[in-house]
Amino acid sequence: MRGVISIIAVLLVALGMTAGANRNKKEKGTECTEWKFGKCVPSAGDCGPGVREATCNEHTKRHKCKVPCNWKKDFGADCKYKFGRWEECDSATGTRSRSGTLKKALFNLDCQTTIKVSKPCTPKSKPKTSKKVKGVEN
Repeated sequence: MRGVISIIAVLLVALGMTAGANRNKKEKGTECTEWKFGKCVPSAGDCGPGVREATCNEHTKRHKCKVPCNWKKDFGADCKYKFGRWEECDSATGTRSRSGTLKKALFNLDCQTTIKVSKPCTPKSKPKTSKKVKGVEN
């Protein structure tokens, strides 16, 4: 019985020491609370894995990130916007546009409050073709 109690006491002391060491590490990292994150910059080309820098006072950290390869927008993938309907086609420029208001800024980025995006006008829509449906023979 004494052996079991002494083993439990040793385990409690060991757990207390590791908890104290973890507490010191957490206190060390609390110097900065307002981290500012930059945009994700791909390592090669326009998309794929890359690095995002975060700064707080004189501290700088680099975090791994990824830019989706189908994301070619000027405002980036970290600024989320709520968009309205597309405007009618402007025959002078051959484009249509719509406005968006900032919904969410990931990583505390400085995103534009409102943005306007445009795209080329599409030609008249083609009539829908009926799809062939495979039927079961009777």
